[in-house]
Amino acid sequence: MKEIIALDADGVLLDYHAAYRLAWFRAFGVLPEVKDAQAYWPIDRWDVRTLEGDALTHFRAQFDQEFWSTIPAIFGAVEACRRLVEQGYELICVSAIESKYETARFENLHSHGFPIGRVIATSAKVELESPKAKALRQLNPIAFVDDYAPYFFGVEQKIHKALLLRECNGSPNVDDNLSLVDSAHCDLSEFSNWWIDRA
Repeated sequence: MKEIIALDADGVLLDYHAAYRLAWFRAFGVLPEVKDAQAYWPIDRWDVRTLEGDALTHFRAQFDQEFWSTIPAIFGAVEACRRLVEQGYELICVSAIESKYETARFENLHSHGFPIGRVIATSAKVELESPKAKALRQLNPIAFVDDYAPYFFGVEQKIHKALLLRECNGSPNVDDNLSLVDSAHCDLSEFSNWWIDRA
């Protein structure tokens, strides 16, 4: 059996920032400008207003099947995955996404050419442990790559926990959260090269 590497989607494989901007355009007809290029959260990255009431409901309605099936790939991520597959690993996406969008996410990844065998949807809420921890126990991957350090909470010690340190302003990837990880990388390409070189 091939060893498994589990990968998060948004921020690791797919550019959620860019998709959020396009969702805003779909909702309000305005393409937001960058406010803070180093902001971790899209609401801080783009020059957008805080929403409430009907406007918020209308915006949330944009996060539909079309949204989850058309998110752009992060530059270099497809090639990074292909290198890992060439080394004999099986890649599985473990994503904090509503289960009804699991197929849309799978189709989105395959539309970009990601060699991902399947997508597993989990809750997004971190309580006593990461919502991804249970799925990872069942998968038993050799490594798990995510860009959100709290999702490593409760993940078994034997699984290598690789954190992608993307935009730093407002990032949760600080302080005690960093004690949860085994390695940190700027993007999936760097992780892929590092992982292959150490094997």
